[in-house]
Amino acid sequence: MKKRCSLALLLTLALTLPFLSGCGTTEKSNLKQVTLNEVAHSIFYAPQYVAYENGYFKEEGLDVKIVTGFGADKTMTALISGDADIGFMGSEASIYQYNEGNEDYAINFAQLTQRAGNFLVGRQAEPDFQWSNLQGKELIGGRKGGMPQMILEYVLKKNGLDPEKDVTLIQNVDFANTAGAFAGGSGDYTVEFEPNATSLEQQGTGFVVASLGVDSGYVPYTAYCAKKSYIEKNSDVIQKFTNAIYKGQQYVATHSAEEIAKVIKPQFPETDLDTLISIVERYAKQDTFKENPLFEADSFELLQEILNEAGELTKPVDYEVLVNTEFAKKAME
Repeated sequence: MKKRCSLALLLTLALTLPFLSGCGTTEKSNLKQVTLNEVAHSIFYAPQYVAYENGYFKEEGLDVKIVTGFGADKTMTALISGDADIGFMGSEASIYQYNEGNEDYAINFAQLTQRAGNFLVGRQAEPDFQWSNLQGKELIGGRKGGMPQMILEYVLKKNGLDPEKDVTLIQNVDFANTAGAFAGGSGDYTVEFEPNATSLEQQGTGFVVASLGVDSGYVPYTAYCAKKSYIEKNSDVIQKFTNAIYKGQQYVATHSAEEIAKVIKPQFPETDLDTLISIVERYAKQDTFKENPLFEADSFELLQEILNEAGELTKPVDYEVLVNTEFAKKAME
């Protein structure tokens, strides 16, 4: 009798296990695969990583693969070529490619940050730092026409400095290598995102002396965009993606720096938790993270003003052409 029961049990398991093992595969296959190309991998984008690590994308039915482009020009190239479905970068890139005549142009549909996320790092601590201290100094800046560089120029001008005459800008260093170049002896100052700014401090090779986010004010620094054709064909994907980002923004807005840091820690395995907490706290205190994905008209106009002052705006573009607020508004309902 026991042998019969055991045999029956084995037969039942043999029939059931393939079905159970297939469930995970089926669940995975039911997720829509989306490739997101991000301009950089930085704690500056904490709400995005919260959305990823907390499973908000999967809750929306998306399997998001994050690829780092290391520069808005490279991220936009990946988007236009079809190597990426969604691009995450400064929205100046969408204005450039539209003005270049691209018919299937990129449209911004969600904003993530509302301040610049980089910091000015010097070789000495300067508790009483003034921007006039940069007079006659060498400064590792960003790529010409890129958001980091234009914000830097914007701040310099606000403080009475001419970027072309009063400082020497080093702009031939690749985005991913600026911290290494500074540590190696290039420049008197460098502009860095986190965790590079804090890493330079920990190495004793640099000191954060100013925040470009604080000194430039509220600017639409980074946003998500997709090609017009992709949005038309995959509006459901864009909506689900925006929903997940909004959940990430809301989590960041309602949780402590320690809680946020613990969630995004897998994204930054080389950064210890205490450092991660201090960086998140630094960004949160200066109101860096937007609490919702709505890209407003005033922000877009300010962006074009910054581009114009930098000499990078060939002609202004209507807000309605390059910004779609439909998905953000629906996510916030």
